[in-house]
Amino acid sequence: MLTEGMYIADRYEIIGKIGAGGMSDVYKAKDLTLGRFVAIKVLKPEFSEDLNFVTKFRTEAQSAAGLEHPNIVNIYDVGSEKGMHYIVMEYVEGITLKTYIEKKGQLNFKEAISIAIQVGRGIEAAHNKGIIHRDIKPQNIIISTEGKVKVTDFGIARATSSNTIHADVMGSVHYASPEQARNGYVDGKSDIYSLGIVMYEMVTGRVPFDGDTTVAVALQHLQEEMVAPSAYAPELPISLEKIILKCTMKSPDRRYAAIEDLLLDLKKALVSPNEDFVTMGSAEEVEKTRVISPEEQEQIKEGLAGDADEDDELMDDEDDEDEGPVNPKLDKAITIMGIAAAVIIIAIVIYIVGSFFGLFKFGTKKNDTKDKDSKTQAEQVEMINVLGMTEDGASSALKKAGVSYEIVYESSEEAEEGDVIKQSVKKGEKIPSTEKVKITVCKEGDLEIPSVVGMDGDSAIQTLKDKGFKANRTFEYSSDVAEGQVINQTPTGVGKKGDTVTIVVSAGIQSVQVPSLANKTQQEAANELAAVGLQVGNVTTEYSDNYAAGRVIRQSVTQGKTVDAGTAVDIVISDGKKPEYYSYSGSVSNTYKVPVSVVLKDANGSAIASWDLPVDQSLGISAKDIATSSGTIEITGDGVNETKTVTFTKQ
Repeated sequence: MLTEGMYIADRYEIIGKIGAGGMSDVYKAKDLTLGRFVAIKVLKPEFSEDLNFVTKFRTEAQSAAGLEHPNIVNIYDVGSEKGMHYIVMEYVEGITLKTYIEKKGQLNFKEAISIAIQVGRGIEAAHNKGIIHRDIKPQNIIISTEGKVKVTDFGIARATSSNTIHADVMGSVHYASPEQARNGYVDGKSDIYSLGIVMYEMVTGRVPFDGDTTVAVALQHLQEEMVAPSAYAPELPISLEKIILKCTMKSPDRRYAAIEDLLLDLKKALVSPNEDFVTMGSAEEVEKTRVISPEEQEQIKEGLAGDADEDDELMDDEDDEDEGPVNPKLDKAITIMGIAAAVIIIAIVIYIVGSFFGLFKFGTKKNDTKDKDSKTQAEQVEMINVLGMTEDGASSALKKAGVSYEIVYESSEEAEEGDVIKQSVKKGEKIPSTEKVKITVCKEGDLEIPSVVGMDGDSAIQTLKDKGFKANRTFEYSSDVAEGQVINQTPTGVGKKGDTVTIVVSAGIQSVQVPSLANKTQQEAANELAAVGLQVGNVTTEYSDNYAAGRVIRQSVTQGKTVDAGTAVDIVISDGKKPEYYSYSGSVSNTYKVPVSVVLKDANGSAIASWDLPVDQSLGISAKDIATSSGTIEITGDGVNETKTVTFTKQ
């Protein structure tokens, strides 16, 4: 285990541990070369010698290293040192979406959509690189202190360039798609399903499926209907509910075809939340709930062997059954059945091919001809150009031309709101009159507000203007941010074109004059310093003949001197006048023929010292630091009770 102050590769200084997962620990560290904080994921020692785990660990880095996107946690470095395998990542100051949901309970639909759009953009960037995340869940989504949403942990992502991809079913079961649960084919639609579950949890504060075991939850994903999110969030707009339901269809074919299509609907939902525009599969097309067979359940249980994992991760069960010798008779029977099956398959193929070429018509000629005629006689229309038209103008022109169409909305910095910016079919192309052309209309939706924190003020203003936003500049003194640089901005995340973004620019360190603190109480001195942006430093005390007890005698920085705001000023507080002390030195002889006790007291009657004096003995007595100038010596014994007044000498 790494501890504070240790180094990796003589470059990364460990600051402290910030998290842990099933396979790795995560540390905050300082990159001494570039002077920035980073997060380092280190494979746990018990897995370092396991080639399978090391390979998966490196796959994470290799998959994510090529991804550079504002909504993805960037990978900076990967390496090994003394048997320790590590990945150096971007350090994001913030909290996970899981924690955020737990704190807020339910998110309003605008906030949920904004987060979903940013997550979707990160997933889109990964899909464009041929990478499926396969573990989208709130725990893998970080919301920075600046409001930026980032997707992390591509630990089980795989490149999709290969022809066949099967899931290892390693994603958290509450967010795993049905195809992941059954160890089936996994593509980008699996990420869409998981994002749909995440959206469900954001707006309802709960996951749709839950159970005591991973197997129980997985079976629910496969065969149980999901309670509509509006049952838990009555105010949820219909557009977002249908988006969630479409994302979480059990059949991948019924979900969004690509993450880009989902993003379009999410943006439209921000503009028209109560509009019922989401296209769902017909009632006949939607998969009905089905009962999983005992054989399938057993397969799922075997695939979900990681049921006991505290991290609720699903692990692939790779146990193989031993094959024993085959009974010869059984082998022969199997061979015969195989031949028979092959004959049947060949017969079916011949029939299908023959039917295709018209060899087997059997009286269906009339119907076939009718169907063929209906297809060939479908009316063809020529697409017109509607680019640059207004929405109303394009609608009128398309209707006149006999073209069926659907309108979608998209923000654009180059076009005016309400103008057509795209058409799915080019001018002059022939299409069936029943085929719908997609017309994209510019409608000011949410734009991502660029982060300008750390930029100089002028550059920040220009960046915001270039992105279509107005900028307002204010100033604040800062001891941490260099003069002229942006300290923070409001708002962050997403906004509308033309929105005003206020930036706070550092005015540098404020200079102030030190006030006079002489003869002030300690509290009065603290108030005086705080009023001008200073603070009390070290406080000491000493005796003073000139200042009453509790009053400031002197200060470390002279009155009127100009210093930086935040400077600490030391002060010395009076303990009052130094008290006078006295001493005494004398002797006592016991002439009383009995043992006696001798007690020296001050003028207040308080005992200073005492002694026991035997018969016929003399005693020298002395004392220092006596608070009074005189006192008494008391001698007592059997029949003896004597008091003498004495005078003390000033020290």
